Amino acid sequence: MEELSAAEARRAALAAQGFAARRPASPGAAHVARVVERLGVVQIDSVNVLCRSHYLPFFSRLGPYPRELVDRAAQRRPRRLVEYWAHEASFVAPSTHRLLRWRMERAAHDAWGGVRSVAVEHPELVDAVLAHVAAHGPVTARQVEAALAPGGVRPTDHWGWNWSAVKRALEHLFFAGAISAAGRTRQFERCYDLTGRVLPPQVADAPDPDPEEAVRGLVSIAARALGVAGEPSLRDYFRLRPEQSRRAVAQLVEAGELVPVHVRGWPSAQRRPAYRHVGARAPRVRARALLTPFDPLVWHRPRTEELFGTTLRLELYVPREQRVHGYFVLPFLLGERIAARVDLKADRAAPRGVLRVQAAWAEPGAPPGAVDELAAELADLARWLGLESVAVAERGDLATGLSRAVERSGHVGVIGST
Repeated sequence: MEELSAAEARRAALAAQGFAARRPASPGAAHVARVVERLGVVQIDSVNVLCRSHYLPFFSRLGPYPRELVDRAAQRRPRRLVEYWAHEASFVAPSTHRLLRWRMERAAHDAWGGVRSVAVEHPELVDAVLAHVAAHGPVTARQVEAALAPGGVRPTDHWGWNWSAVKRALEHLFFAGAISAAGRTRQFERCYDLTGRVLPPQVADAPDPDPEEAVRGLVSIAARALGVAGEPSLRDYFRLRPEQSRRAVAQLVEAGELVPVHVRGWPSAQRRPAYRHVGARAPRVRARALLTPFDPLVWHRPRTEELFGTTLRLELYVPREQRVHGYFVLPFLLGERIAARVDLKADRAAPRGVLRVQAAWAEPGAPPGAVDELAAELADLARWLGLESVAVAERGDLATGLSRAVERSGHVGVIGST
């Protein structure tokens, strides 16, 4: 079996994710398309404390770029990005959407309870919702509710999603692939339309692929995007079932697309091999990037621990008093290591806008000069978001040093309460 060091595996992973390439001087639509091609899937999340999370993987790899390029790719014909349940709610290329049709066919079994049950308990409502979208789409859930259930009362017993029956019917149809998202409103509401009107015609009219072939295609995309990964990480990329992923991995090994490898230093190497995509390369990486916690480089936490030797925990839904690092914490990638993590908030209500660093923490073994590099990256992020200053709160073992580095860089750095 081929052997790799942990450093070689890490470089291959970073290069596969686009971090070995130089940031373009003037990012354009072609650069955005290249990121989509590399990653295969971009997770969507509604949290907006900094900015909508799906914009950040492009910033991490391209630097400041026009966010409208992503909007245009997802909202204008011919669409280059479409929504579906891929990893979680995600943007994928239309050709990848086609590979997920087997999941759409399983909506009656695989969708979660409220979405699954509405088709059984209220089939006439599902039919009425589909007919309304066909006649009036693109439409939001609120618009459909106003037309079909005016004055309806939403439940209030759930801490998060309190969906009406109409909204659940829309989400059932979305999971089943009958409707899709033609875009999002400024309030981040989906605008539903018939899938045949959202997808490019050549994709919408193509025959459904064989499910086994489609799953193999998804694992192939994941393997190319990850560079070197264990089977659980390949499986997690598109949230496949173990038996699906293992069969696809075996087939790709037989075809020569995946090469079994032993990664020295990975704890999992004692139990099972990892797999290197045949096209993976391991150049030296000189990256500088802030990563959303939903970035595909770090979203599978066990792999993140193996790659970087650090534990990342999403604390969004952890009670405030139990959080260790903060609410929306971004790891800072410098070179080939995670050098720090920062809890960030875009304070757009402050005069001229402030990027608030709610907490800043150093990682063990951070390279020299990491704090100045982080200050420079925060300045780029602030400018990209239209914020005119950076303020560092006095929380975390890196806060004092980062505040001084921000001041040295010419941006406002204030230690104090946020």
